[in-house]
Amino acid sequence: MTNNDILRRVRYIFDLNDSQLIEIFAQADVTVTREQVCNWLKPEDNDDYKSCSDEELATFLNGFINQKRGKKEGPQPVPEQKLTNNIIFRKLQIALNLKADDVLDLFKLVDFRLSKHELSAFFRKLDHKHYRECKDQVLRNFLQALQINFRGDESATVEAD
Repeated sequence: MTNNDILRRVRYIFDLNDSQLIEIFAQADVTVTREQVCNWLKPEDNDDYKSCSDEELATFLNGFINQKRGKKEGPQPVPEQKLTNNIIFRKLQIALNLKADDVLDLFKLVDFRLSKHELSAFFRKLDHKHYRECKDQVLRNFLQALQINFRGDESATVEAD
């Protein structure tokens, strides 16, 4: 999945307009323009399409955490230069204050089976022996489950890998 896909999906799931997206970036102490936001949301074949960098998506997710959970005192987290699906998944879980059981319940909405041990492996440190890379399919199913949960939209399909 591309960063732009993730941004589009989060926008749709939480019914965010351009102004709200700009405000989420502001929550992470970053200013973006409406034009930037619009260009990230355009289809890839559009001439004005711009790719959303890892740092820009990380900034958005940090702002999303601040918006949903409240801004921490002191300096804000530095956005990651390189994002992985594991980091994206973790940031969404933190923003929505989801516990492991909540995530597993969400996965049941899309008939995606995952054990608690498999889930916790996604959130371990990279050098941990039980660390597991989060594949696109897992992140896609998680976003699909969020969409069903928050929008009641079961009509969208999940692409198989």
